Amino acid sequence: MQKTFRDMVKKEGTFIAPDDFSEVIDNGKAFIDPGVKMGEGWLLTGEVVSLIKSGVTNVISAQPFGCLPNHIVAKGMVRKIKDEYPTANIVAIDYDPSASKVNQENRIRLMLANAKLSEEMKASV
Repeated sequence: MQKTFRDMVKKEGTFIAPDDFSEVIDNGKAFIDPGVKMGEGWLLTGEVVSLIKSGVTNVISAQPFGCLPNHIVAKGMVRKIKDEYPTANIVAIDYDPSASKVNQENRIRLMLANAKLSEEMKASV
């Protein structure tokens, strides 16, 4: 089914087809072992790297709740990804009862400001 979906997206042409799942797994291997199962484990890392490789440099990782394993594993990979892909602008936002709406919105605004600054710097070069 995934191949059928990807082929249809490519044929239609409006959107970029997502990577094949085996590619997502491979994209994360340089950063985290696929055996890691805590939190989002290796999946979030692989997905973010896949997005970056496809040309997406601004990523908001919206998570429904902040669990300790995910804070350690997924957020811990952000620095490693940014070291490898310096133009990556990644922010993780937790959406749970303990997260303040103001903090969430401010983090998104900061991320967008960084994205705008990066685009302006590219344009001036």
